[in-house]
Amino acid sequence: MLATVLHKPGDVHCEEVADPKILKPTDAIIELSASCICGSDLWPYRGLQPLDGPMHMGHEYCGVVVETGSEVRTVRPGQFVVGSFCLSDNTCPHCRFGFQSSCVQREFMSGAQAPYARVPLADGTLVATDEIPSADLVPHMLAASDVLGTGWYAADAAEVRPGSTVVVVGDGAVGLMGVLAAGEMGAGRIIAMSRHESRQKLAKEFGATDIVAERGEEGVARILDMTKGVGADSVLECVGTMQSMDQALACSRPGGTIGYVGVPHGVSLEGERLFFGQKRMLGGPAPVRRFLPDLMDRVLGGKIQPGKVFDLRLPLEQVAEGYKAMDERRAIKTLLLV
Repeated sequence: MLATVLHKPGDVHCEEVADPKILKPTDAIIELSASCICGSDLWPYRGLQPLDGPMHMGHEYCGVVVETGSEVRTVRPGQFVVGSFCLSDNTCPHCRFGFQSSCVQREFMSGAQAPYARVPLADGTLVATDEIPSADLVPHMLAASDVLGTGWYAADAAEVRPGSTVVVVGDGAVGLMGVLAAGEMGAGRIIAMSRHESRQKLAKEFGATDIVAERGEEGVARILDMTKGVGADSVLECVGTMQSMDQALACSRPGGTIGYVGVPHGVSLEGERLFFGQKRMLGGPAPVRRFLPDLMDRVLGGKIQPGKVFDLRLPLEQVAEGYKAMDERRAIKTLLLV
């Protein structure tokens, strides 16, 4: 089958690879209904993450089960499923506590930018629907696999509450999903920090009440002015750079909470600043599996349409253009038709 392989920074394309097979009795094979490119895929694409050899790309997925290992009990061939980018058994102490992304058996999904994919730990990772959803719902279900679940975790970790003031740092797909999540959680004011008109428009569609285009000290000053010098109750850090973390810390009120989900690159925090800042912080890889049933129900019930974040659709064979478009910020997120 054709699948996406990254050989070195900037060198990504489709090539023939072996079809996935059951390797362990806890595996499942799914036929993907669609795939996509994640913002985190750009880190190795840009050379900011080391490569130990050719990397099979793709960790966001939904589709129909075609084969299961002998020990799989909760899903069966013919069912439509969505799974998390973090693979988990969903039974270990960390999973039961709601942190499946720290499962003692944790693996990270790969190879999903392809027509078929192997999903380890299928029982703990995959969530099935009662019926196969219509084609128009597939992009929204696909978003739940990572980007929606990650944005939701950012809002949950930041303790977004009804009526609260929320700042979202980052206008990529995860940040936009954070805006959507904050709205669903009842935030009274959602301030999206964005300099790009198309992303500002989508942020407002997802529930942003205000847009701040400034960055750095100017952006912080604007937030403080808008909140009468207090700062935000909740801040969602959805980028992973030192600048974005600085903004998040500076925009949060004393006693406020920062949910950070941007994969950190070059981020370091100074102890005294944390000590006197008195900010709560929780983040890391999103335990998407915790939220999947609820998010899938919201999609199937028509309450949310997270798939609107896909503003570029390409056949899998043109995956290189999808990476380039996202790298150059001509696209927020690329949907791959498999």
